[in-house]
Amino acid sequence: MQPPGPSPAYSPTNGDFTFVSSADAEDLSGSIASPDVKLNLGGDFIKESTATTFLRQRGYGWLLEVEDDDPEDNKPLLEELDIDLKDIYYKIRCVLMPMPSLGFNRQVVRDNPDFWGPLAVVLFFSMISLYGQFRVVSWIITIWIFGSLTIFLLARVLGGEVAYGQVLGVIGYSLLPLIVIAPILLVVGSFEVVSTLIKLFGVFWAAYSAASLLVGEEFKTKKPLLIYPIFLLYIYFLSLYTGV
Repeated sequence: MQPPGPSPAYSPTNGDFTFVSSADAEDLSGSIASPDVKLNLGGDFIKESTATTFLRQRGYGWLLEVEDDDPEDNKPLLEELDIDLKDIYYKIRCVLMPMPSLGFNRQVVRDNPDFWGPLAVVLFFSMISLYGQFRVVSWIITIWIFGSLTIFLLARVLGGEVAYGQVLGVIGYSLLPLIVIAPILLVVGSFEVVSTLIKLFGVFWAAYSAASLLVGEEFKTKKPLLIYPIFLLYIYFLSLYTGV
């Protein structure tokens, strides 16, 4: 019987660990490569992290999805609210300078109505009317809305082709003459005659700006029936400011 000989040398495979002595370890070098996992997103291959792979294997890959940016969501705030400052400024000039000889296309105030411009004018008129009477603010806005509704209904009854939004915009913008005369009244308030004349001028200015836009040729002989209530409406607006 032959004595057992030395065992054959064991050659480790790629998947096994090999233990070596500290003396031999000085000559060893190498690195451990991370698993190369790639994700196809639109033709571009990018490596996934371990956490990403784990989430996808557990069915939570939807947490990693990123939606494409919608160009509609990147609009400026003014554009999102449909506020055109240049258009509002042009309409203000049309109302403050109603004379046809100045060459302004005043019909744009009626034909292209907006809400924010007239609202800003009415709010500004309400602010200057806060002179000792805070309750006037809500009342002025109420008169603007329902006064415009009254003018609209009357215009429709008389055969006019006008929308409520157009009347609301024109009546609101035409408060600007009353805003212009407000600081003048503070200066000449002690002179009763001069103050009365300025008030009448402001009311006529505002009423003419509104009536020239709302009262078209379709009313023919019925124009005074619409001009008169517009005139009374601005007298009431002025009374809310002066407290008369």
